Amino acid sequence: MATEGEYESVLCVKPDVHVYRIPPRASNRGVRAADWKLDAPDWTGRMRITARGKVAYVKLEDKISGELFAQAPVEEYPGIAVETVSDSSRYFVLRIQDDSGRSAFIGIGFGDRGDSFDFNVALQDHFKWVKQDIEISKQAQAPDSAPKLDLGFKEGQTITLNIGQSKRRDKSRSQGSGGFGLLPPPPGGKLAPPPSSRSTNHSTQPAANVQDNMGCLLDLDAANDNAPNTNPPASSDLWGDFDSESPK
Repeated sequence: MATEGEYESVLCVKPDVHVYRIPPRASNRGVRAADWKLDAPDWTGRMRITARGKVAYVKLEDKISGELFAQAPVEEYPGIAVETVSDSSRYFVLRIQDDSGRSAFIGIGFGDRGDSFDFNVALQDHFKWVKQDIEISKQAQAPDSAPKLDLGFKEGQTITLNIGQSKRRDKSRSQGSGGFGLLPPPPGGKLAPPPSSRSTNHSTQPAANVQDNMGCLLDLDAANDNAPNTNPPASSDLWGDFDSESPK
């Protein structure tokens, strides 16, 4: 039940509602609105649905003065406080209570089906909110009851991150395919030494011809210098001067 300090909100207001006295139930079968005197309602007035806390109140009030005729506390819907009839969607059975706790069952009906639809939806929406509020309260009181995700590493489990490797690899590929025809440096960053003159100057002439040709060259040099012919002996190294002048 609601307490005195709780705020009361208005859920729905309908200006026209009819109230009927209904006969006692003869059995457990559904209630039929056709058994009522529908053409002669016992009371006509305004209906207001309010909510205080989790309890809704269906209040029947005078249209002009607003004086309360009867009210029905509703703690659940559908439930015993508000029941539908079996033969129409515009009529309901309402259990009203007074301040002393006495209760009675009356029939109510609307002249328009839209009004009965709004009446039904207002109660459904309120108790849908009540259900959600109860679930939230349970989760707040017992937060450890909800299953938790285990995001920790298992024993022996590792993770590998490759950050920026793809970008570096793409960049190196774009620089290497620029069309300059540059070869990558050799391992270790060192260049091979150039071949020596001994390994590059291969002669296909016989050794005797080589000595005769070198002798002619030396004779020409001597004639130009006006110097006597000082041919070196055959045993001397004819390639020593060339070797000494070749770059190292």
